[in-house]
Amino acid sequence: MKNWIKVASAAAVGIALSASAASAAWDKVVVATEGAYPPFNMMDDNGNLIGFDVDFAVKLCETAKIECEIVAQDWDGMIPGLLAKKYDAIIAQMSITEERKRSIDFSDYYSNTPAVFVGKDGMSITAYKDGEVIEDALDGMVIGVQRSTTHANFLEDNFPGIEIRMYGTQDEALLDLTAGRVDATLADSGTLEAWVNSDEGNGYGFVSNQFAPSQWFGEGAGIGIRKEDQDLKEIFNKALAEMLANGSYEELNKKYFPAIDLHPN
Repeated sequence: MKNWIKVASAAAVGIALSASAASAAWDKVVVATEGAYPPFNMMDDNGNLIGFDVDFAVKLCETAKIECEIVAQDWDGMIPGLLAKKYDAIIAQMSITEERKRSIDFSDYYSNTPAVFVGKDGMSITAYKDGEVIEDALDGMVIGVQRSTTHANFLEDNFPGIEIRMYGTQDEALLDLTAGRVDATLADSGTLEAWVNSDEGNGYGFVSNQFAPSQWFGEGAGIGIRKEDQDLKEIFNKALAEMLANGSYEELNKKYFPAIDLHPN
């Protein structure tokens, strides 16, 4: 866990904590990810955490020259676990939203992919067009979505004529889609692209345009940290900027999403 270094003498003369001193205060960081949102984060056959978020966290800590331990945490308990100091940071495709910023802080965004509906091939949904929600576009439909997500908030806020079924993980929503218990699901296009191109997603595809209105989906996914840990935020932002500059971020992007730019400028 975190080794606290007192800097009372520096504070007394009004000197800000430097980046090098901040790094010394964090010789190890415990990072939480979900492990159920492929290909961003998932478990392999041996129960090990893998995926873009995991590789990104490892490279981020390597760039910052700090030790990194990655642990799995159910999505619903992600922010409570951070506030309870079970871990020091969240790297799990958590969107930066005003609601979440009331309880935690975020690094600069490290990925930003739009939302999309997935359903059976041949289906078509136009729920968001030209900056406007089409309120009746889903009337009478049953839509599956992972609970406590920006996608769930978007559905609840805009489509009174639908039945929304909430799931603990996106995988559960996709299972109900293939079982015919929901008509479509809404999630991040990055994770759904991987699924529709898999054997499990045969016969299903993107059935809407991709969209990302910031009032619901925020400013991209950031690294969640506690508000008091501004030194850690500084470390992460500096390491992220270095990864973007030296090509190591682009390498990870192409490994997992060769057709998607996860960090558009």
